[in-house]
Amino acid sequence: MRRIALVFMLAIISAVSFAKKEVVNLYTERHYDADKVLIKNFEKETGIKVNVVKAKGDELIKKLELEGKDTNADLFITADAGRLFRAKKAGLLQAVETDKLDANVRKELKDADNFWYGLTYRARIIAYDPKRTDVSDLKRVEDLAKPEWKGKVVVRSSSNLYNQSLLASIIANDGSEKATEWAEGVVENMARTPKGNDRGQAKAVAAGIGEVAIMNSYYMGRMMTSKDPAEVEVAKALKIKFLNQEDRGNHINASGAGVTKYAKNKENAIKFLEYMTSAEGQKVFAEMNFEYPVNTSVEPSEIVKSWGEFKIDSLDLNELGVNNKEAVEIFDRAGWK
Repeated sequence: MRRIALVFMLAIISAVSFAKKEVVNLYTERHYDADKVLIKNFEKETGIKVNVVKAKGDELIKKLELEGKDTNADLFITADAGRLFRAKKAGLLQAVETDKLDANVRKELKDADNFWYGLTYRARIIAYDPKRTDVSDLKRVEDLAKPEWKGKVVVRSSSNLYNQSLLASIIANDGSEKATEWAEGVVENMARTPKGNDRGQAKAVAAGIGEVAIMNSYYMGRMMTSKDPAEVEVAKALKIKFLNQEDRGNHINASGAGVTKYAKNKENAIKFLEYMTSAEGQKVFAEMNFEYPVNTSVEPSEIVKSWGEFKIDSLDLNELGVNNKEAVEIFDRAGWK
């Protein structure tokens, strides 16, 4: 009888322990190996199980809106600060503040009201072949709309969120009229109809289809370390240039995360956010994905450092979301496909 009672008691303890298993549920649009490593390391260190739902940022925002209080999501992660603003404006996030987050994340790379925190940032740069193209007169992103670059620019479509945020930054810095002129000018200067991803733009320049590619900085690092020899050759042949160094600084965008309004595992979400922005987590982002760390105690990878330091645009990144709708409208009117 005692043995039966003991077995029964152990079964109850086991069931309770299983029910109390610590978890954190992520809604994320990031799809990088670095993120998988971070999750694995976090689970090992904390014993907290990380469940992941992946989709595009706008789809995840819609999912959060539809689920409301019934959502399982504890943390929303996106590769675009504009989407973080959209989630904040829609009331899908909650403000959180801890000493660790304050210490880990640079002031300009987090929401002033603490609704979201940057995880990494990247520069929207130009890539070019120095053997064919002299870019000494190309100093500002606005210069890409000048007539001398006609037939020389390759870039992704206007549906790409990185391009939308770039134009949103131009609206914020130069005004709607100048932003419209820029979009129309770049369309006139395109070497081909927009297509492909950022790697595709670099490959187009290497193939002589265009002379300057608008792309995110970290893709150059990923191509340089690619398992595809052809991508490595493209990356080695091209150089990058940071723009607007004599005025406001080069446009940047941030991957970031915010704790959801109805997070059921809030403390675990904060723990994971603190881990991703810690020195340990930031080194993984920097070394594996060639993104710039938001934690000033961590240096970029050696490949990224080889590009040199640059002045960043200090624009409030929420402006990328504020001006997104107008950016899309300007693209449409300009005929940017």
